[in-house]
Amino acid sequence: MDTSNLTGRLLEGEKFLWWGQPAQGLRFAKRDWLLIPFSLLCLWGGFTIFWQATVLGTGAPIFMKLSGVLFVLIGLYLVVGRFPLDAWIRRRLLYAVTNQRILILRNGPFAKFTALSRDRIPDVKLNESADGRGTIRFDTVSSYWSGREFSGWTPALDRAPQFIEIEDARRVFDYIQRKS
Repeated sequence: MDTSNLTGRLLEGEKFLWWGQPAQGLRFAKRDWLLIPFSLLCLWGGFTIFWQATVLGTGAPIFMKLSGVLFVLIGLYLVVGRFPLDAWIRRRLLYAVTNQRILILRNGPFAKFTALSRDRIPDVKLNESADGRGTIRFDTVSSYWSGREFSGWTPALDRAPQFIEIEDARRVFDYIQRKS
């Protein structure tokens, strides 16, 4: 893993305590047991199938046929497309804990750099699994239904600063709690 993108962002006297990346590949969370059936049957799937079948079965204008395609594409994203997108974005994420700050760098078309001063971090929450992998959030948890883009559906795009599914999460959490 290349930390040169983060090294160039260090402040004078700042040193790495830890750096890492989120788990790679397709990842499914507990919430997906609810979100997949919901998006497939209720939210988009049922509606878009009904809409497209009705529009295509009648002599509806082309605009109505095309708008149905848009809904089908959104439905496909919610049911399956969000997983490869999330994996692709997570490959471009780099995290670090320094003696002064928390650093999160997301490269690519969704580029974003977040730096949180360790002495001013809001709530820090650790969600750890039995294998030691976990997510550390530096903000309150947002609702999946909050209307804040697709952050609840695609964790790597969530506005809340977080270290998503990192190895040895408790050790990293302890580094953050030490404050020095």
